[in-house]
Amino acid sequence: MPFGSGAGPLTDPPAAEQAYDEMVTGAGRLRRHWSSLIGALTSLPEGGLAERVAAAHEQFARDGVSYRVPGDPREVVRPWSFDLIPLVIGADEWAALEAGLAQRARLIDAVLADLYGAQALIAEGLVPPELVFANPEFLRPCRAAEGGAGRPMLHLYAADLVRAPDGRWRVQADRTQAPAGLGYMLENRRVLSRTLPEALEVLPVQPLQPFLELWQASLEGLAPPGTLRPRVVLLSPGPSGEAYFEHIYLARELGITLVESGDLTVRDGAVHLKTLSGLSRVDVVLRRVDAEQCDPLELRPDGASGAAG
Repeated sequence: MPFGSGAGPLTDPPAAEQAYDEMVTGAGRLRRHWSSLIGALTSLPEGGLAERVAAAHEQFARDGVSYRVPGDPREVVRPWSFDLIPLVIGADEWAALEAGLAQRARLIDAVLADLYGAQALIAEGLVPPELVFANPEFLRPCRAAEGGAGRPMLHLYAADLVRAPDGRWRVQADRTQAPAGLGYMLENRRVLSRTLPEALEVLPVQPLQPFLELWQASLEGLAPPGTLRPRVVLLSPGPSGEAYFEHIYLARELGITLVESGDLTVRDGAVHLKTLSGLSRVDVVLRRVDAEQCDPLELRPDGASGAAG
C-alpha cells in the first residue's frame, strides 16, 4: 500500500520535483482518466465555465453553506470555498487508496480497543506507557477492562492525504476525534451535479448514497439489542461550532435528531432527550463535539457541550 505515517516534518522536494501534475504526464500528455472530463469542458461555449462557477457560488450562498475558522477569536463566518473542476482519480488508484485507508482504520480501531481495554500493547512493550498516560487526549474514565466488547471503538475515520512528487500518496494526519467534512462533501457533489452535470455524465463517478445508507444502518445497529425503532441523535456544540452547517446537513440526510447539550439529560444510566411530551430515551449519540467535552462530571468540569453522567 502506498502509505506513509505522515510523522515528522515535511521537507521540500528537489527543484526538479516540485509537484506532481495530476492532469498531465511529464511528457506533456493528458492522463487517460482526465480525458473525458477535459473533453466535456472544452465542449462548453465561450464563457460557459465562468457562468457555471458563478452559478455554483450562488447556490452555496442560497444554501447558507459556511464555516468558522477554528481558533479564530473573531468568530468570523466564512463562505464555503469551492473549485468546480473536480480532482479525478483513476479507478485502480482509488481502489488502492480505499483498501489502504480501510486497513489503516482497522489498525487504529484495534489499537484503541487495546489501549482502552486490556492494554496488552503496553504490557508487551510495543507502545511506551508515557505516550498514552501522559497524553491529555487519553481519557481514563472511558477505559473498561473488557475494551469495546466486540464493538468498534472507531465509528468514523478520515485522513488528510498528500501526493508526493513521485506520485505516491502519503497520510499526513489521521482524523479520529469527530472528523468534519462529510456534509460539505455531500453538498459539493449536489452543487456539482446541478451546475456541471456534464462531469458526472462522462465519468464513472462513485455514488455517495450507498455510503449514507450504510452509515445510517450502522448507527442504528449500535442501539441495544431488541430496539425496534432506535432513536439516534447528533450532538452538536450549536451555532458556535465551526461546522454547524454540516451538523444540520448530516442530521437531515441521516434522518436523525439534531441536539445540543441542553436537550439531553442522563437518568438511571441512560441518555434521554427532553421533549414537550416528556423524556424520550436516546439509543445512540453521534458525537460532533470533542470527547473531553461530553461529560462535565467525569471529564472536563468546564465542558459545556455534553451531559453530566
